[in-house]
Amino acid sequence: MKKSELMAGDKAPAFDLQDKDGKPVALKDFAGSKLLVYFYPKASTPGCTTQACSIRDAFADLKALGVAVVGISPDQPAALKKFAEKYSLNFLLLADPDKKAAADYCVLGEKTMFGKKSFGIIRSSFLVSEDGRILQTWYKVKPEQTVPLAVEFVKGLEH
Repeated sequence: MKKSELMAGDKAPAFDLQDKDGKPVALKDFAGSKLLVYFYPKASTPGCTTQACSIRDAFADLKALGVAVVGISPDQPAALKKFAEKYSLNFLLLADPDKKAAADYCVLGEKTMFGKKSFGIIRSSFLVSEDGRILQTWYKVKPEQTVPLAVEFVKGLEH
């Protein structure tokens, strides 16, 4: 594990990004509620679609647990809009084309796909507390595991 990864208890790095409609959205906008922040490599690719649709399908459950959701990728707002409309996504997607938020959350790195090495977004998710601290991190999360891991963790907080 790299030392540069965020850990539970760390202050969540602030972000101020555009949503699919070009409206600014900042981390501070979610103060007072839990926030699931997830980073994904590219809109409309198979893994990212699986991940986004699983979040869409579990959105009511997450909301009932008091958890808001934002997905962040290097895509431009127009690509996010197309992705959100095509799959009826019911949560915020944010554009991070310069990968500043990705760097702040330590999700940029070398990855291997089909035996080919590349540098980019490592699929990861973070649960941020009401006061802006990291509650839990999931680096290299599988697309279909994002929701179950977050739900299980939040339910564990209630006991």
